[in-house]
Amino acid sequence: MRDLPPIWFLRHGQTEWNVEGRIQGRLDSPLTDEGLAQAHTQRDILAPHLTGFVASGGRAFVSPQGRAQHTARIALGGIDLITDPRIAEIDSGDWEGQLKRDVAAPGADLDIYTAAQGGEGYDGLVARVTSFLSDLTGPTIIVSHGMLGQVLRGTVCGLGRDGMARLSNHQGVVYLLENGRETLVGPDAEMGFLRLT
Repeated sequence: MRDLPPIWFLRHGQTEWNVEGRIQGRLDSPLTDEGLAQAHTQRDILAPHLTGFVASGGRAFVSPQGRAQHTARIALGGIDLITDPRIAEIDSGDWEGQLKRDVAAPGADLDIYTAAQGGEGYDGLVARVTSFLSDLTGPTIIVSHGMLGQVLRGTVCGLGRDGMARLSNHQGVVYLLENGRETLVGPDAEMGFLRLT
């Protein structure tokens, strides 16, 4: 993929269905207390840098889904948000709302979600991610979802499907994507290096 600007990727905070092991896909469940705390941790990571980010022409994109919108409102401290349907979570078809253990054999989540009956599949997800990334023109913050994030981050880093499936999928952290590499910024990490300008 062409050269991309710096990207800061945030997965939404933990939800009730994350705890239950349910496939959310395009459905939604509320953030848990832990999920709210995770969004506040993301806010703490980004807050010192947001004024410079906005001044430099940076843009913040968020999935249209409620759990991502709620996380973004907390984590991004009121900066303008652009809702983009291309960064919604994968459509998991007939499996949405079901417990993962009831519909799929154990395996990598990316493989489970992309195999969902009546769903979008891997190729559809990659096409959406590629379209979205091709439109980026400057520093970008993205608040989205787990499967979307693995494919987006993997695409930026030049990984194939197997590599994407092995990426971590943490909540309450920030993934910095720059020069084809990923850096995880968490609450215990040295945060001074995080540059949003």
